[in-house]
Amino acid sequence: MNAAAPFPAAPSGNPHCSYATLEREGQTVTSIPVHTLNDGRKLPGIGLGTWPMDDGQAEQAVAEALELGYRLVDTAADYRNETGVGRGVARAGVAREEIVVTTKLPGRHHGYEETLASFEESRRRLGLDYVDLYLIHWPLPRVDRYVDSWKAMVKLREDGLVRSIGVSNFTPGHIDRLEKETGVLPAVNQIELHPLLPQDELRAFHADKGIVTESWSPLGRGGDLLEDPAIGRIAEAHGVTPGQVVLRWHVQLGAVPVPKSASPERQRQNLDVFGFELDADEVRAVADRTRRRLGGDPETHEEF
Repeated sequence: MNAAAPFPAAPSGNPHCSYATLEREGQTVTSIPVHTLNDGRKLPGIGLGTWPMDDGQAEQAVAEALELGYRLVDTAADYRNETGVGRGVARAGVAREEIVVTTKLPGRHHGYEETLASFEESRRRLGLDYVDLYLIHWPLPRVDRYVDSWKAMVKLREDGLVRSIGVSNFTPGHIDRLEKETGVLPAVNQIELHPLLPQDELRAFHADKGIVTESWSPLGRGGDLLEDPAIGRIAEAHGVTPGQVVLRWHVQLGAVPVPKSASPERQRQNLDVFGFELDADEVRAVADRTRRRLGGDPETHEEF
């Protein structure tokens, strides 16, 4: 793809999203959209996922990604690679304030005091003074302690240990309850989102509430999706890869994809999705397929 191609308008005409140019050693690395969260903080428009990397893989991948221009890194206590992610952040030589580090609270630590203790464990493993974005990984409605955890996360934000707080895999009902009982909405909801599961209704709910949508498994775990003839034809028309087409689809939905890759070349491709634009027919064609989940149902899935 032509690196000199002009950058299109902010994704989906989102007034809370603008472009930012990153530079390293006086040279432009890339330009990526930056979303303004409902708490006033900034969130880069694409990130690096790290599941299921181990510590060594995560350290290498994070350091390389930050050198390429990524500024959003995603991990979780349950990924068991927070130590490696922290080492990668330290090793990259990028100013800490430029990087958004995300981690997540595991289900076994739901509850007020448990959340405070779990966060300290994550922060210690990451080796950071603060975490930029802290998410409740799954709601676990049967356990029914996610509101207590949310209250603890509000305190962590008030104490300056966390910059922004959010959730992952929450439904509108779960989020409405958080707002009703605490008065605080999540800044982000990270959900399973890909062309097999476009999540139209949930994304519309997020937009109405001012919540940014992040996409996990944004490429649908690869496989058949990236070999789909319709996506292949779109990729050929734009001179890009099928993966780049799918990631561009996320960007134009206004979502923030966090694709995982340990390969510098694939990382570079995944980041290079802002110099072309899908037309309306192409956006529809990418998601014109049978709907199905690849992960757990938030109403019933449990992880501890």
